[in-house]
Amino acid sequence: MASKLAALQQWVDEVAVLTRPAQIHWCDGSDAEYQALVQQMLQTGDLIELNQQTHPGCYLHRSHPSDVARVEHLTFVCHPQQEDSGPNNHWMDPAAAHAKIDALFDGCMAGRTLYVIPYCMGPIDSPLARCGVELTDSPYVVANMRIMTRMGAAAQARIEREGRFVRGLHSIGELDPERRFIMHFPDELLIKSYGSGYGGNALLGKKCHALRIASHQARAEGWLAEHMLIVGIENPLGETHYIAAAFPSACGKTNLSMLIPPEGYLRDGWKVWTVGDDICWMRPGTDGRLHAINPESGFFGVAPGTSDATNHNAMRSISHDTIFTNVAVTADNQPWWEGLPGTPVSDWQGRAYDPANGPAAHPNSRFTVSARQCPTWSAQAEAPAGVPISAIVFGGRRPALLPLVMEARDWAHGVLMGAAMGSETTAAATGAVGVLRRDSMAMKPFCGYHFGDYFAHWLAFDRPGAKLPKIFHVNWFRKGSNGQFLWPGYGDNLRVLEWMIERIEGRATGVDRPIGILPADGELKLDGLALEPAWLDELLEVDHAGWQDELAAIGDYLETFAPRLPERLRVEQQRIAQALVEAAEQPRRQASG
Repeated sequence: MASKLAALQQWVDEVAVLTRPAQIHWCDGSDAEYQALVQQMLQTGDLIELNQQTHPGCYLHRSHPSDVARVEHLTFVCHPQQEDSGPNNHWMDPAAAHAKIDALFDGCMAGRTLYVIPYCMGPIDSPLARCGVELTDSPYVVANMRIMTRMGAAAQARIEREGRFVRGLHSIGELDPERRFIMHFPDELLIKSYGSGYGGNALLGKKCHALRIASHQARAEGWLAEHMLIVGIENPLGETHYIAAAFPSACGKTNLSMLIPPEGYLRDGWKVWTVGDDICWMRPGTDGRLHAINPESGFFGVAPGTSDATNHNAMRSISHDTIFTNVAVTADNQPWWEGLPGTPVSDWQGRAYDPANGPAAHPNSRFTVSARQCPTWSAQAEAPAGVPISAIVFGGRRPALLPLVMEARDWAHGVLMGAAMGSETTAAATGAVGVLRRDSMAMKPFCGYHFGDYFAHWLAFDRPGAKLPKIFHVNWFRKGSNGQFLWPGYGDNLRVLEWMIERIEGRATGVDRPIGILPADGELKLDGLALEPAWLDELLEVDHAGWQDELAAIGDYLETFAPRLPERLRVEQQRIAQALVEAAEQPRRQASG
């Protein structure tokens, strides 16, 4: 098979000359192709068959122990000018980067198959969607890309019709950490990844295309490519509000996107609809509102922390036709990770389970599954025009200071909330865990250009005629003095979302604080929730002195993006800092008066 598009055929031919594969396979995305790949990987050991009675169509992949997460220190964004990549990215001169990685690609596919994967990010007929082609020597990547994207003949037809696509070249190489790079060339709409088989480094449609390259495309074309879930909240009247929410990895995005309402809400008729769990592309519509699509068609979710107690819908989704990566297995060959019932016999490396070796499942072990298998999957995920966004929510893992929920006064304040986001690091990226780092809009590892320009792009959406969503910030992870979480989280987060919807519809007044608008007394519905009044007070407490320190730290962080930091964002930070000073002085003035 070949392509009718000369540019695509020429590129495949050039890569074949460089990498020297034994054969080339053009992927059509068919069921027969997928089954053939699975059988091939079962024979080579790339996949292990799981219990087909309990988990039909499910398989396990074990990656190299050095290849289990994104490698941010080896991920480069190669604009011609270093300042365009910004301090938020690692940079290499494009010519030097091409030379370095092409030397690794030289002959790397000898004896292997080069797979050509045409794919579409978003509904195949959506004007918001964008296409790409990944060339890889990994059948595991092909199988995962079939789940995660609209991959195959229909995508190739759109590419040949449009004549444009993002190019992605990937090889697992030798899986040597010393010979591993993930390089992005936004101006060329090109990705090159070598030496890793892990999802975020190897499934080039995911973070590489849908965020790093797409954010660059979005800035040029007037839209937003964001690290956000999309969830629909349907009230008892049948009205649905769609919410986009940004959290760093492993901070509850998948759980929120598949939220199960508390019992009382279910009785009243509330429903939750899953559009996406990780990535959101938003564009202003003719009505002035932001309309969003999920560019992905599957979930690449973190397994640990997923259970019937925390995310029943995810557990139902992954009960069949799922690829598991780096989980443990039980005696009867079922997938297992910490938090599930039962006992593992083999750990994620295939060794006999021994607690002395650490967790049985890798903390960043994953499942890849079609979004359509989710019980709450929304047919609107395939709507070509996308869904209208009523609210944008930012959040992170903060044990103190940040309240349960606060609303931005206006768009600029909301952009500052997103820019100032901080969270404790997780196992989703290599490095220390539990360290506070600023992660603006949860995009620090994923923005394909200078953060200062990115903030300016966000601010540019505030223009005449725009009907922008309200912006909120949440913190499900605040802890009390006993070290325990104050808020139950999970399904009860719907109580917070309901308050947001009431604010959107003008039915909740809120209370004005220097840091934003918080729920007024009685506005959060707590029926059926065993929550001590003192805990709610603590969850909504505003520590003025602590916040003054926080605003100073935010100011220092923002200045790292000077001279490209938008002055409007600096003014907004200073406005809130001054409001905090005045609020702290007010009791003293009253006392002296």
